[in-house]
Amino acid sequence: MFYRMKALNYRNFSLLSRVWNGPQNVLTGKQAEEKMINILKDKFPKAETIEVSDVSGGCGAMFEVNVIAPEFRGLNTVKQHRIINEALKEEIKDMHGIRIHTGIPDS
Repeated sequence: MFYRMKALNYRNFSLLSRVWNGPQNVLTGKQAEEKMINILKDKFPKAETIEVSDVSGGCGAMFEVNVIAPEFRGLNTVKQHRIINEALKEEIKDMHGIRIHTGIPDS
């Protein structure tokens, strides 16, 4: 059976532009790295290492985070990562992905 659709008054638009316009109002590259480093410094004032790297080529879509802090002592890896996720929850909303590495200082 063949159905004919009646032409309605549709606007012409690009489907791709309606699907993905990229993150809106988002810092990219070094600005985003610095913002996340400052957030993590506030959360982990005794941290030995706090590193944030944009691994998406500068567009701010994917970041790698490395935090070594005594505040993680006694916590398993999942709990450590949850703390990072909670601290950066607003920034993570606009990311494609994040890689988190945590640890406890040797001393």
